Amino acid sequence: MRVKNNKTILPLFLACCMLLSYGLWLSLRPVEIIAIHHRSSGFSDVLVTSFPPTDKSKINWWLKNKDRLNNQYDISKPDNNGHFYLTFWLFGEDYKELDKYDRLCFDDMKPPINCIEKDRLFSISSSKNRGIIFTANGGEYHLKTDRKIIKLKDE
Repeated sequence: MRVKNNKTILPLFLACCMLLSYGLWLSLRPVEIIAIHHRSSGFSDVLVTSFPPTDKSKINWWLKNKDRLNNQYDISKPDNNGHFYLTFWLFGEDYKELDKYDRLCFDDMKPPINCIEKDRLFSISSSKNRGIIFTANGGEYHLKTDRKIIKLKDE
């Protein structure tokens, strides 16, 4: 491809560099955990301010950090049947009142300021029948016993 005007190359190059820099910055931001809420036996919610952007990076982040998070926060503690369900939510600005239709509110906090916007980033479930399932924007993924991760097909 031949460009007739060299003045268009520099802005395009700078725009590409800015996009690449932004993508790198997104992928390198540390995950900051704001709060943990244990709803009921086996169910926990983790509020974060940032999270890896891609499905693969979310799963890899969890696999790398799960032991530390379990030891520090006791977040994937299974119920009596061996199941757990863990959801990571984008925290946003602060806790809010339940004055909007679809907010997630936490019973372990005093109302009225005990809710967040429902902005789910990632979830992990574990059951005896299905094993460990990761759910992200791109779909569901199964962690096989041989540690391979496969994407589940839409049914």
